Amino acid sequence: MKKNFGKGIGGGFTLIELLIVIAIIAILAAVVFVALNPVQRFQDARNTTRSSAVSETLTAIHLFVVDEDGVLPTVLAAPTAETQLGTAAAGCATTAEGNACGAVDACIDLTGDLGGTYINSIPVDPQGSAAETGYSVEVNANGIVTVRACDAEGGATIEVSR
Repeated sequence: MKKNFGKGIGGGFTLIELLIVIAIIAILAAVVFVALNPVQRFQDARNTTRSSAVSETLTAIHLFVVDEDGVLPTVLAAPTAETQLGTAAAGCATTAEGNACGAVDACIDLTGDLGGTYINSIPVDPQGSAAETGYSVEVNANGIVTVRACDAEGGATIEVSR
């Protein structure tokens, strides 16, 4: 007695039918992969982290100002040019990614004024380090504080001013 599997009397799938199904699955997988664009999704995720960190840092600075009756942290007391946040004594004019992050070579360390009380730790860019965080701060002559993410991806500009 002959058992029939698959289709028809002869049973089974031909090699051509299997190759066509595999090709269709491969094409669908490629279309889904391109539609999801994982590189863009990772950039968006890192930029969202940067946006949150910029807002968190500026909020911590302003909480300090409110508690100190309008006085900025010591390192930001006078109008300052854009300077990267971090602990490095040199090399802060650019980030680890090579992007411009201010004109001043030494980083501004806000951990003494803000650390622990207003913010647990100064945020670090997803591609930065504690020495060079990838975030900059600037105070203009009117006392407006601007915090910026230096390594924003995809042509985005991430900065907040108050």
